[in-house]
Amino acid sequence: MSILSLFLTRYSATQIDFQRPAKKSFWRAAAVCCLLTCNAASAEVQAPQYRQFWLWAGVKPQPVLQQAEQLYVLQGQINGDRQGRVSFTRQGPAVMSAQAQVWLAYRVQTLVWDEAVLRSIRNQLQSWQRAGRVPLGIQLDFDASSYQLGRYADFLRQLREQLPAQYRLSITGLLDWTRTGDVATLNSLTGTVDELVVQTYQGRHSVAGYERYLASLSQLRIPFKVGLVQGGEWDVDWQRRLQQSPYYRGEVVFLLNP
Repeated sequence: MSILSLFLTRYSATQIDFQRPAKKSFWRAAAVCCLLTCNAASAEVQAPQYRQFWLWAGVKPQPVLQQAEQLYVLQGQINGDRQGRVSFTRQGPAVMSAQAQVWLAYRVQTLVWDEAVLRSIRNQLQSWQRAGRVPLGIQLDFDASSYQLGRYADFLRQLREQLPAQYRLSITGLLDWTRTGDVATLNSLTGTVDELVVQTYQGRHSVAGYERYLASLSQLRIPFKVGLVQGGEWDVDWQRRLQQSPYYRGEVVFLLNP
């Protein structure tokens, strides 16, 4: 029996005279009931409850990494300047000892790449492979605005042709991509992008009202996941609803330092 049902059962037999102030005990119980009911679905993101994680620069490894099935490990940042020059900055650990499957993740600030950037990524893939840790592929963390999705899709198709065929391609996505962007453009990436991870957070906190963007994820026809932030908010009811999609692949938690 739910908390609300217990409450109603307890007080249904009680005749309440609304012409007089209600007893404090009644309203105290009502307040507790409301609080528990409203918070039943939403809960703080506890990393030990999950099996997929991001590990970014400066974040210390946590014990939960030992239970990880997949890790997205930051390996570099790709920047561009106003003169059109692009640079690659190596970040993150060279190789990790955790036994999870690994994605090499890259923070991307520009889509104007040169051969040196591609060579750096290929070299890192090979370094992990030589160490006995064959990566699943690479993930790009690029904040394309909704109206730029077409341009970003073209870039991804070109990149896919330049990556070794054995490696997969993952991208992160913003919450509004499927609500205000062109979902058809995202779905056209079938065969180019192996997964999309939609982030429900910004910085160290969950986006306020993130729930109102989740319904549109049902329109996706490519594999997708939802990105959460450690200590942030997540409505487990939405987790169950998203699991009804055959394209849903679970949640990824962005780890933070305590």
